[in-house]
Amino acid sequence: MKILVVDDDLRSVNLLEQLLQRHGYTRVMSVTDSRSAVETCLAFDPDLLLLDLIMPEVDGFAILEALRADAAEDFLPIVVLTGDTAEESKSRALEAGATDFLVKPVSQTEALLRIRNLLEMRRLYVALENQRAALEEAVLERTAELRETISELESANQ
Repeated sequence: MKILVVDDDLRSVNLLEQLLQRHGYTRVMSVTDSRSAVETCLAFDPDLLLLDLIMPEVDGFAILEALRADAAEDFLPIVVLTGDTAEESKSRALEAGATDFLVKPVSQTEALLRIRNLLEMRRLYVALENQRAALEEAVLERTAELRETISELESANQ
């Protein structure tokens, strides 16, 4: 599964990338310029986003709001990384669409467990969506077959 890291602190990005790679996460992309975060996220289509809140230019709150507005129906787990433990910041981030929080400095064990759990949720969501789409297609095909059969029966009865 794909993970996108958005953080203006290159040191934090490098530490997260190394941690993820050591634990088998090989499809990791990072962005240190928050102005390109939304565009990169839409192009990369990650399964999980690790997002710093406090960044210059565009902060994590604005990125959260933009992503949630763009993909209102899609489930993208977003873990907020922040040193700000104020209740107001947590509430604002959750209201904007954050899924979870990790407080900096990040505990490696806690980060890996939360990432694993959220990626499993994402995997199950994608599997469910694929199953839903397959069932919808099957219903459409069966409906077309039934319409054709009804049409043939009506023609035969005339």
